[in-house]
Amino acid sequence: MTYTSAQEALQIIQSGQRVFIHGSASTPLYMLQQLALQAPRLRDVELVSISLYGDVVLDKPEYTGHFNFNSLFVSGSIRQAVKEGRGDYVPVFLSEIPELFQRGILPLDVAIVQVSPPDRHGYCSLGTSVDIARSAVNAARCVIAQVNAHVPRTHGDGLMHINSFQAMVQHDTPLQEVQYSKGVGALEMEIGRHIAGLIEDRSTLQMGIGAIPDAVLKCLNGQKDLGVHTEMFSDGLIELLEKGIVTNRYKNIHPNLTVSSFALGTRLLYDFVDDNPAFTFRDIDYVNDPTVIRQNDRVVAINSAIEIDITGQVCADSIGTYQYSGVGGQMDFMRGASLSKEGKPIIATTSRTAKGIPRIVAMLNPGAGVATSRPHVHYVVTEYGVVNLFGKNLRQRAHALVGIAHPDDREGLERAARERFGVF
Repeated sequence: MTYTSAQEALQIIQSGQRVFIHGSASTPLYMLQQLALQAPRLRDVELVSISLYGDVVLDKPEYTGHFNFNSLFVSGSIRQAVKEGRGDYVPVFLSEIPELFQRGILPLDVAIVQVSPPDRHGYCSLGTSVDIARSAVNAARCVIAQVNAHVPRTHGDGLMHINSFQAMVQHDTPLQEVQYSKGVGALEMEIGRHIAGLIEDRSTLQMGIGAIPDAVLKCLNGQKDLGVHTEMFSDGLIELLEKGIVTNRYKNIHPNLTVSSFALGTRLLYDFVDDNPAFTFRDIDYVNDPTVIRQNDRVVAINSAIEIDITGQVCADSIGTYQYSGVGGQMDFMRGASLSKEGKPIIATTSRTAKGIPRIVAMLNPGAGVATSRPHVHYVVTEYGVVNLFGKNLRQRAHALVGIAHPDDREGLERAARERFGVF
């Protein structure tokens, strides 16, 4: 296989086709910029992805009619485009996205991915983001690879032989970086301490995206022999591995290995996972399968909420009708943890937003999506404490949640509960 220019490789894409775009740290911004140059010849090209990072260019109004994002998870890069109707959102559990490709519900004409340089056997790696990319390249009729020396070579399901590519473009550019620790403040650390108190020795961790999971990791100092089976992880895991707090020794499946689907953080993290046999990056339909997750004991799943009502319904993907993110893997791990022996599914959130808007509410905003239904919710944590809703009736749930709401919100929540349930 010989290298070609981006402009020549992208000639593969034709009007009316569906094109998968590699996401997260591996968002191929260079290839998207080059694709934008071909807009005049293209109409109605559908772009499918999960989280994209950086300036993806094609979300801008001038490309309307040429490109349309049909996103499986709405990230900041395309949020405005979805809001303004230049993009759409498909509600779907991450674990089920590969099925959309495999069954031809969303057949893929082309996949654009970033990969590491080939080894002496001709194998490249999907690097930091195996997630849904593995299934996408398996299902796509044509695969265009940007070969990038900044992409780490990771172990697991992400290896691809150069014969799998219809075109290869060599272009070195740094991967997208996110520093979650910048968002960790006093409230997040207090939540982190509460959650750390729930984590026993030999537990297996799943951490969602954001500052709170990073805060939890900072608070894990006394635990021993923790394991990791998670959809994603960031820089906070490095110190726990180096200190021997995370050993993965007592996991029932994949002992001695950190199992993940993608990594998103800083260059320090990407260098840490490069050719590191202590990590295995697997396809999302395996990592996020609740029947796989439950095989480990004491699974602790830590996920966030945009808002939660007093009965325990969790909205994690929208602000009213405004599509902020996606369902993602929250339900996959909430269910997997609840089925795990001594498992603990946790929803963690500050009691209010940075703008002072309550997160524990009498009723979800009109149009809000329910990412996690109330029967699936067990532990809820704010800076004001921990409650376990499992087995509690609606009135008891309301009592418990009012107790960890912001103090200034409690009177109004109690009044709403009395109106709803009578005696409170």
